[in-house]
Formats: sequence, C-alpha cells, structure tokens
Amino acid sequence: MRRDFERTILVTGGAGFIGTNFIEGLARRRPRLRIIDLDALTYAAHPESFERQRAMDNVIPVQGDICDAALAADLLARYEVTGVIHFAAESHVDNSIADPVKFVRTNVSGTAALLEAAYRCWSKADCLQTARFHHISTDEVFGSLGAEGLFTEDSPYAPTSPYSASKAAADLLVAAYIKTFGLNATISHASNNFGPWQHDEKFIPTVIRRCLAREAIPLYGTGENVRDWIWVEDHCRAVETIFFEAAPASRYIVSAENERTNLQIARSICRIFDELRPWPGHRHEELIAHVADRPGHDFRYASCSGRLRRTLGWRPTGSFEERLRETVAWYVSRRGAALPASGPQTDPAHSKNGR
Repeated sequence: MRRDFERTILVTGGAGFIGTNFIEGLARRRPRLRIIDLDALTYAAHPESFERQRAMDNVIPVQGDICDAALAADLLARYEVTGVIHFAAESHVDNSIADPVKFVRTNVSGTAALLEAAYRCWSKADCLQTARFHHISTDEVFGSLGAEGLFTEDSPYAPTSPYSASKAAADLLVAAYIKTFGLNATISHASNNFGPWQHDEKFIPTVIRRCLAREAIPLYGTGENVRDWIWVEDHCRAVETIFFEAAPASRYIVSAENERTNLQIARSICRIFDELRPWPGHRHEELIAHVADRPGHDFRYASCSGRLRRTLGWRPTGSFEERLRETVAWYVSRRGAALPASGPQTDPAHSKNGR
C-alpha cells in the first residue's frame, strides 16, 4: 500500500451499483487519493467489488454498517479522513413499501451517525471548514410531476414513498448540520441511474434478464410512468466534480435530461435484443406484460441540471440510446447465457419493476 497520499476520503456503499462504478473510476483518475470503502455487503452489494478494490493501491475496503457510529468514528480518526461521500442507502421503492422501518434505520439513522462522527472528528482535528461531507440524494424527494414542469434545486419536498421520505429526512439532517454546526457539506439529487453493476431487482436489469430468459416482462399499470435517466458514469463524474469543486452548502440536480416512459424503455431494450439476438418468428416486445400498479406510484420525474452545467461545467457523455445499448451488451456478456429455445413464460407477478 503506497503511503504518499495527498488526502483520504471515506466512501459509503462503494460495493453497490453506483458506488462500485464511482470508486473504480475515482481511484484511476486520482491515484494519490486514498479511498476507504465502507459497505455492509447487503444483498444489493457486489462482494467481487471488494476483491477488485483490494488489488488497487489506493483503496481499502471495509465491511461494516453505517449505523455503527463507533466504527465510523474509528475509521475517520485512524485514517485521518477529510472527506465523506455518502452513497450507502436502501433504495428500492417496492422494498420500502414492504419494510419502511428498515429504510428509516439505514437512510435516516445511518446518515445521522455519519454526520455526527464527521462533525466530532473534524471539530477535534480543527478541519471543519476544509473537510467535506457530500450526500447523494434522489429526485424522488420532490414527489411526482404532472405532464409539464421540471424539478430544480428549489423545488419543494413532497416525498410519496417510504424510500423517498427517508431520503428527504436524510437531506434535512445534512442541511441541519450545515446550518447548526457549520459542517462543510453538499447535496446532489440524481435522476434514475442505469449501467453496469445495477442490481437485478431494478427496472432495466429486470427487462434485460427477462429478454435473456424469454420470460414475461412486467410493467406496472399502463407503463406510461415517466423517469429521467442518467448513465451511471456520468453521475459519478458529477459527484466527483461537486465534491472537489462546489462551494460549501451547495445543492445540485444531476440529470442528463433523458425522459422516457417505462414502456418506451422496455420496447427499446426489446428492439436491441431483436438486433443482437434474434428470436426466430417472434419479437421480444411480445414478452411485455402489464401488471397491477404499485401503491403510490409516482407518475413522472424530470429534472433540470442547468445549475450544475453552468457553474461547474459538467456535461453528460454519449446519447441515451448508445449507453442503453452498452448496458445491454454488458449484462449479456456478464451472464454469458445462450437464449433458451422455449417460448415466453407468463409469470411476471414476482418480479420487481422499481427505480
């Protein structure tokens, strides 16, 4: 392990979908930055991420719970951490409906434990103004839009699910530590991410997996609910830019401004499969099956990232269509599975179609 690091930061949830992509990119771009990855390795994490991180000169993976305040305090002090980037969260809306208390524990209590540990450590080390805490939030804290309009950093909070309510509470805790204790913190609100390493329970991996297996693709309701999609690596670059360059107490929307209905996404993936892995006599779109809508299903999310583009110069890369094709190719390659010879199955009820 090299010792000539310029500084050390703690990243939470670095074995999850976005965190995995973030740490691997950041470690390559900033070799003199030491990164501690704190991840509980829950069902949504990728244990192999820890294996790859151990092979990196500047990453130290640590298995642990963000709710463990003593562990957080120990890591901050032992490694002289001067930055926290907080990805770790329970994030699947369907799961939050089934078990809201679990989301409160991780997303609210876990964030509170990290904030307090950072504040105590940095106050003692007299670096409260120079150290930074960056909190990753979601556009879902703003609720649901109608057919018109966009979320901005000034949109009022109106969460509608236990997941978005727990993230809103975490945001407010960060804002309170900024105002009350002078913590140098920033917040970003990301739109729906897609790309490599996303968990199977999420929407795009579910559609890909069902196309590979030629099983029914479940769509809630009419499939006309709209989401705003961003390539995960573009989100990661935005977080890096905000962490290192934004003014204290800044808040940014991170969006590529790619609005698509769930039905459009499913059809796009089906067309990619029709091209890459033809199904003789059929089109993959035949697999799409509409199922009962979930409770409180938000109709539309759409966000404006103008502030981030103007003040920090961030821009998304590539087109949505190019990135979606890359995502399909990654999952197909990773699974290495041949298409089955059988026709479509008809049991979509157990599958999840969430954020």
